[in-house]
Amino acid sequence: MKGADAIVEVRGLSRVFDISSPWVSRLINREPRLRLTAVDGLDFSIYRGETFGLVGESGSGKSTLARMVVGLIEPSQGQVIIDGVNLAETRDRAARRAVRRRMQMIFQDPFASLNPRWRVGDIIAEPIRAFGARDGKAGGLDKRAIRARVDELLEMVGLHPADARKFPHEFSGGQRQRIAIARAIAAHPDFIVCDEPTSALDVSIQAQILNLMRDLQERLGLTYLLITHNLAVVRFMATRVGVMYLGRLIEIGQTDALFARPRHPYTRMLLDAVPDLTMSGRPRIAIGGEPPNPIDPPPGCPFHPRCPRAIAICKIERPAFRDNVACHLALADEPGPAKV
Repeated sequence: MKGADAIVEVRGLSRVFDISSPWVSRLINREPRLRLTAVDGLDFSIYRGETFGLVGESGSGKSTLARMVVGLIEPSQGQVIIDGVNLAETRDRAARRAVRRRMQMIFQDPFASLNPRWRVGDIIAEPIRAFGARDGKAGGLDKRAIRARVDELLEMVGLHPADARKFPHEFSGGQRQRIAIARAIAAHPDFIVCDEPTSALDVSIQAQILNLMRDLQERLGLTYLLITHNLAVVRFMATRVGVMYLGRLIEIGQTDALFARPRHPYTRMLLDAVPDLTMSGRPRIAIGGEPPNPIDPPPGCPFHPRCPRAIAICKIERPAFRDNVACHLALADEPGPAKV
């Protein structure tokens, strides 16, 4: 997407957690300090109006990345630039406030993300009170205007204005996620991080929530970062897809191209794990083994202990991320791939 307008730029982003025992215990037991690299040097951009899907096994670093993008976790290294503003470096409070208003997050568990002591109307109104009207100016909105905006938001997500007087426990899981979506769009954001927004819902409800998210994206011009392990959700929602493994991005591609012609062996194995409902008879390779210990990752390519095509260099040299893939074999197999 060369020349497109990037709303989010991630540059060299890493996050390392210190999971060592207390220093007294380490001193007595002569234990070394332990560090876990959850996110390891990511570089990518998200373009205005698209849905960038991020997939990978549990523990690959997807949720940690999501929380760093919205500022809930500070990166150990690297930058997250939102529409030209680096929140970690800028000292302009007005600029920081304007950027924070323009990005929101939808969490995995809709019940845990809603305050059980607040009525739904207060939950949805909180971003409006915090950030003000569309121009981001605080104040100037009376109770009647806020109430009218809450009623409008409830109707936009398929609920009734009378629901504003209820508490979260009075709703089903799908309805609670609709409330979370209404809260996310209350302050007129441009960018929303969706961390497994449907994984806690019944299968029959997931399609309704995904359709709602697509409708709101078209209506409001939203940009999504979609974190999920469900490849069917990615294929339905995403414009582009990034595949993570052990904290690293190993492949990025347009959704249709990546599903049709995956270049990294791990991506191919993820797709082979999806049930073949068409019964095509295509040879499939199941993912074998377990992900390596992130505290002590293997040398070279971190996927090589599970890769059926690994060669000698894979065990020694860590592959660089070039032409949207990090694999020693991919460039040799497919020379001259088009950049995304």
